[in-house]
Amino acid sequence: MTRLTHLDENNNPSMVDVSHKAVTRRSATAQSVVFLPPAVQAAFHDGELMTPKGPVFHTAIIAGVLAAKQTHHLIPFCHPLGIENCKINMQLDDTGNVRIHCTVTVTHKTGVEMEALTGASVAALTVYDMCKALSQDMVIGETRLLKKTGGKSDIDHSNEDNQ
Repeated sequence: MTRLTHLDENNNPSMVDVSHKAVTRRSATAQSVVFLPPAVQAAFHDGELMTPKGPVFHTAIIAGVLAAKQTHHLIPFCHPLGIENCKINMQLDDTGNVRIHCTVTVTHKTGVEMEALTGASVAALTVYDMCKALSQDMVIGETRLLKKTGGKSDIDHSNEDNQ
């Protein structure tokens, strides 16, 4: 059985010691999907929706980037990182739902999977918040890691069917 990384030899919660790891360029991409009911889908025009709170996608992108940069304040054992790049892409997919991709890059001793997942999640929450006046039947669907590179093991789930 694989040992959990955030437990020390006495099974106490602990931050992972990365002092022995090599500094490498690391990146991660996460996705979150917001399922929109027809009333919300109909309100989008040319791929964007303007609300009294502002443009939905632009605001959600800003919120997602801010969240990715603050991940270490939200997740107890995440290392504080000087994120070098965070890109959030949002679009309505073929079924009229919002598909959010968050890619985070850093040159460091630890990866940025949690930062990418946090960025995608908060962007999805922001879409919900800004559209809830139209309908509260939205569902924030699967949030998942699609790809990571630069660490001990690379993964790529970006071409799997359930994305």
